[in-house]
Amino acid sequence: MASSSSRPATRELDLVLFGATGFTGGLTADYLASVAPASLRWGLAGRNLTKLGEVRSRLAAHDPRYADLPLLHADVADPGSLAAVAERTRVLATTVGPYLRHGEPLVRACADAGTDYLDLTGEPEFVDRMYLLHHATAVRTGARLVHACGFDSIPHDLGAYFTVRQLGPVTEPLTMRGVVRAGAGLSGGTFHSALEQFSRARQLRSAMAERRRTEPRPTGRSSRAVSAPPGRDQELGYWLVPLPTIDPAVVARSGAALAEYGPRFRYSHFAGTRTLRFAVGGAVAVSGLALGAQVSPLRRFLGSRVPQGEGPSPRHRERSWFTVDFLAETGGRQLRTRVSGGDPGYTETAKMLGEAALCLALDDNPPTAGQVTPAQAMGEQLLGRLQRAGLSFEVV
Repeated sequence: MASSSSRPATRELDLVLFGATGFTGGLTADYLASVAPASLRWGLAGRNLTKLGEVRSRLAAHDPRYADLPLLHADVADPGSLAAVAERTRVLATTVGPYLRHGEPLVRACADAGTDYLDLTGEPEFVDRMYLLHHATAVRTGARLVHACGFDSIPHDLGAYFTVRQLGPVTEPLTMRGVVRAGAGLSGGTFHSALEQFSRARQLRSAMAERRRTEPRPTGRSSRAVSAPPGRDQELGYWLVPLPTIDPAVVARSGAALAEYGPRFRYSHFAGTRTLRFAVGGAVAVSGLALGAQVSPLRRFLGSRVPQGEGPSPRHRERSWFTVDFLAETGGRQLRTRVSGGDPGYTETAKMLGEAALCLALDDNPPTAGQVTPAQAMGEQLLGRLQRAGLSFEVV
């Protein structure tokens, strides 16, 4: 595997954000502008330089040093423009989705150029296909391809990582469940990605099976995401509904990559509610969405009800929150931890992506390359950044 020393040390820019004219991309640009050190060489990329200029003007109104922030033309329909941007920067973060439709050309450009790549995808098929297409190239060039760097899946991946670190040496089988709860508005991008995935169940299973046939497994250890039935969790006090998200797969891949998860790691993932009524309602809603996505006219109608590129007001985001509780059991020991924060779909997602991008650009991370998880790529460094940025990781 390529080490960090094999990556290009000299590039014009340290970090480029692609998609800053969108809602979440704009929040990420605002976040980076508020926390980036003065020494960071960064810029904005997109297909409309006029709109990018408007974003730059907004940033400069708060801090004049951004008046000359570099603007780079990049269009997913123009591979040459993506390659040019990837070759100019060390790290490229993108908020342009759905990724299954728009993401592959940029992943390819970064893998070819040896440029670190981050996104916000929660689309399992996209992640599996990018592994099949570009992991080997990224290993050769030294690029780190890090998907799911927002609410999917950083609180779950880094939360499980934090929990394992609190346990100390894990020498016996470890089982863990994560239970997410949130009070927030629905992200339009997440909703449209879910519709896309539900409508492509056959293709999703095919990509998953092909990756499973080709991806090496850890020697002498095992790590898996396991399904579990809904029901009452007596320890946590919640009604549990299994969540069909990418999060358990990401956590299990970290468990496979990192020996500290022990010899046999099993992870299950749920939404938690206080009452049975809400648990049943949530299960019915997910099932209905999955069925509706199979019918093209109904899928288009559902998509029109939750537009992309728009988000809730600042006041609404300020009232939003999330928690993820983890319950780990190994060798007769039990440990409960919690990750918590504010608005998950927008404000905290922009923070997570921004801190992950800064972490890859500035910190001394483990020597990894290829498609890697957030915990595998950044581990302790990202955990520290998230804590300093206001996300809570605690033993309950």
